[in-house]
Amino acid sequence: MNALSIRQLRKTYKNGFEALKGIDLEVKQGDFFALLGANGAGKSTAIGIISSLVNATSGTVEIFGHNVKTAPNLAKSCLGLVPQEINFNQFDTAKNIVLNQAGYYGMSRKLALQRTEICLKQVDLWDKRDTMSRRLSGGMKRRVMIARAMVHAPKLLILDEPTAGVDIEIRRAMWKMMADVNAQGTTIILTTHYLEEAESLCRNIAIIDGGKIVEHSDMASLLSRLHIDYFVLDLAQPVTTLPTLKGFTLKSLGEKIIEVGVPKELGLNDLFAQLSAANIHVTSMKNKSNRLEQLFIDLIDSKNTRENL
Repeated sequence: MNALSIRQLRKTYKNGFEALKGIDLEVKQGDFFALLGANGAGKSTAIGIISSLVNATSGTVEIFGHNVKTAPNLAKSCLGLVPQEINFNQFDTAKNIVLNQAGYYGMSRKLALQRTEICLKQVDLWDKRDTMSRRLSGGMKRRVMIARAMVHAPKLLILDEPTAGVDIEIRRAMWKMMADVNAQGTTIILTTHYLEEAESLCRNIAIIDGGKIVEHSDMASLLSRLHIDYFVLDLAQPVTTLPTLKGFTLKSLGEKIIEVGVPKELGLNDLFAQLSAANIHVTSMKNKSNRLEQLFIDLIDSKNTRENL
């Protein structure tokens, strides 16, 4: 059984804007799945329909076999949602925020207290349980939202930009926590603008653009289609004229900085051999952007080119 099944899902708003144009999507049970797209691509509308916050114009959505329209309570019982916005009472404690959420699912107080403790410990906030939420940092508030979404032990957890606005240290800690939650059997759908996040965590991916799914595959297969990696090289000495390197493209970013496009079939050994032959010595190297970001740009550009033909 799939954790999520979407069939021919369409949404047209009253002003005539068609946000979703008949998308099909499947997420397997136990998967860590990335749903990516630019602002306005249709991600939020799709999530809204999945979580019963937005009514679809047509099509079906099933969560673990439960239709969100004909069996909404069963579907919602399987779903936990962490939205982008902080949407809890800022004058309540972290413990009460999670505990009250458990009450909405009809838990006994004893079980609700047990689940609240488990979830706050899982997000490393048990020591902050009695702290008024407005006094928590931005990263802690987002972890409260994750604990709240997990308190009823959902089979499917949707994380909508969960690390937006938090620093890199907190983001890495949240990555580990999300990976642990998934390892325990919870299916996770992640939307994010940090594409390295999706590459690090997710096994499968769908990219939505203009209300359509333009890519749906496993992460490894998708990344294997990227034929060129781009690197930024810091040089030991200034270079006034770029050399011609067979098979590589070079671009100057400064007197001692160059960008190099490296085809997958050539690799870095050949690059450094030709640089050495040209008497250019590299002191450091870094990726210009992660591979998934480059592929995302290529996919969207390719789609736009086809539509303009």
